[in-house]
Amino acid sequence: MRLDKFLKVSRLIKRRTVAKDVCTAGKVSVNDRVAKAGTEVAVGDEITIRFGEKTLVAEVLDLKETVRANEADQLYRIIRQ
Repeated sequence: MRLDKFLKVSRLIKRRTVAKDVCTAGKVSVNDRVAKAGTEVAVGDEITIRFGEKTLVAEVLDLKETVRANEADQLYRIIRQ
């Protein structure tokens, strides 16, 4: 699954276009490598998102094309915030 789509489906970022912009700005890394929006994400990958001075690190637990809002947090596990 593409990184921008995973960020949107998991609701780590609300909109796919915003996820794409964040990736383009170089603020997202997958497994400690700066990632583009089209980077493929797999179960077990570690995603780091930098929001200004805050950093969020999450592990991918599952990949689904669509999920309900109340199930979105089951797609990832926050490692540190």
